[in-house]
Amino acid sequence: MTTVSIIGNGNMGTAIGALVTEGGNAVEHLGRGAAPISGEIVVLAVPHPALAEVVAVHGPQLAGKVVIDITNPLDFATFDGLVVDADGSAAADLAAALPESRVLKAFNTNFAATLAAKRVGEAQTTVLVSGDDDEAKQLVADVFTAGGVKVIDAGALKRARELEAIGFLQLTLAVQEKTSWTGGFSLSA
Repeated sequence: MTTVSIIGNGNMGTAIGALVTEGGNAVEHLGRGAAPISGEIVVLAVPHPALAEVVAVHGPQLAGKVVIDITNPLDFATFDGLVVDADGSAAADLAAALPESRVLKAFNTNFAATLAAKRVGEAQTTVLVSGDDDEAKQLVADVFTAGGVKVIDAGALKRARELEAIGFLQLTLAVQEKTSWTGGFSLSA
C-alpha cells in the first residue's frame, strides 16, 4: 500500500484523495502548515502562488519523495497568460527549488469533477504525467490507475510546459463558459 500526502484541502485535493482511497491506498490530507508528511507521494494541491510557501515550510521533508505539482501558473490578475518563462514551467521551477525530490507534473489538465466522475464525456478520465524519473511516474500510474483513471506518461519534465499550456487553455474555456467544469480534454486510442 502506498501513502499519498495531499497538501491542500480544496476540490482538487479532495478528488485526488478519493482516487487514492478508491484504489486501496492511504491518503493523508494536510493544510499548508508545518505538519509532518508521511507519504511516499506528495501532491501539492495548492494554487501556483502558494508553491513558494510550501517549499519554505516543507522543503526538507520533501527530500526523496515523489512530489506532484498540479498547478497552472496563471496570471491571476489578467487571466491572460502564464507567469513562467516561455521555455520553462512551474514544475521545472519547483524541481529546481527541490533538487532532492522527484518532481512530476500531473492533474493540471483535469478538473475536480472529471476526476470524481472518472469520465470526461463518454471517455475515461486521463491523467497526463511528465517527469524525469520513470520509477516515480510508474508509482503514480499504479496508484491512480487503481483508483479508476487512465494515466499516460507524457514524457520528460520539460513537457510540463505543454501540459501547463493545455491546462491554461482548458481553464480559460471553462471560465468563459465555452466548456463546463465537468468537461475537458480527453484522449482516446
